[in-house]
Amino acid sequence: MPQDEGPRQVKERFSPEPGGDPQTADSAGHTSLLPSSTTGERKIEHVRLCLNEEVGGTGITSGFEHYRFRHNALPELNFDDIALRATFLGRELRTPLLISSMTGGSKATGAINARLAEAAERRGWALGVGSVRAAVERSELAETFHVRSMAPGIPVIANIGAVQLSYGFGVEECRRAVEIAGADWLVLHLNGLQEVFQPEGNTGFAFLLQEIEKVCRTLEVPVGVKEVGWGIDGETAVRLYNAGAAFIDVAGAGGTSWSQVEKFRSSDPVRRAAAEAFADWGIPTAECIAEVRAVSPQGALIGSGGLRHGVDAAKALALGADLAGFGRNLLGPAVQSEEALDHALAQVELELRTAMFGIGAPDLAALRGNPRLIRK
Repeated sequence: MPQDEGPRQVKERFSPEPGGDPQTADSAGHTSLLPSSTTGERKIEHVRLCLNEEVGGTGITSGFEHYRFRHNALPELNFDDIALRATFLGRELRTPLLISSMTGGSKATGAINARLAEAAERRGWALGVGSVRAAVERSELAETFHVRSMAPGIPVIANIGAVQLSYGFGVEECRRAVEIAGADWLVLHLNGLQEVFQPEGNTGFAFLLQEIEKVCRTLEVPVGVKEVGWGIDGETAVRLYNAGAAFIDVAGAGGTSWSQVEKFRSSDPVRRAAAEAFADWGIPTAECIAEVRAVSPQGALIGSGGLRHGVDAAKALALGADLAGFGRNLLGPAVQSEEALDHALAQVELELRTAMFGIGAPDLAALRGNPRLIRK
């Protein structure tokens, strides 16, 4: 769930009122999807912390600020002719944009997933859901990930923590996760540092690559691998592609730091203090994209982690990503209202199109590797 401090960041704090109603209305009459009372549920607390606390990394950025586009005053194309159409793993998309995996596993977060799915369908974005592990283990939670009926025409990505392959999960559980979400693809997320600082964390990462390979080679749908905010470098990407990963989402540093999120959840003073030492940990997203594309010119690649707006998306795509993923800066609008979320998605698309117009790139093929993207 990348932290994206941008112009569409919802400024109100989604604070609980003891004994309050399950949902609260803002000044415009929109009903927030976040319960107003604390529940202790991990998924809801993650959402609340990402909206209300300073959970971004400090002393590290996404790296996109080190790049800029050289303006083309005579682009020789009509703005209305700029095409955002994309192809990813054989699927046609109206945009090269992804709502990154964020949440699910409770009534409130299921409602957030539903709103995200409906918006993604309307605008032609791909959609990731949060970890489906809870629904695999507890069937009563499955409906919180049932997004296919609301998003019949777009690719949906189911999500499982890769480390669960060391704790009894296997191909059957991964297959079940795909079925629950009605997904086209599965992504296995790597979140080692989060697991260290999470009270419920699982840290058995030994021999994990061979377990990832089993799933990649066996499951009937394409399987990818993503980080959660600390990045995947070129060397690791090669190992994953060689193990059969159909795609990689670098999910680099510069957005949400999940060690910071878990710091706020922890009641252990030692863990809280130790987590702070990792506030600047990770590989900037722009660096990850460039490295992975250099070692794998054709590998399917998603660039996410701290993207703030459509200009960052344009930079990610120009550096070599096939899709650009947005997370945390869509969470506030999604919780607030359908209209706020639609406006946020439309703004990203407008910014991306305008950046392409500003360098004379009529489509994504012209944007990728465009020489007008220069390092400052």
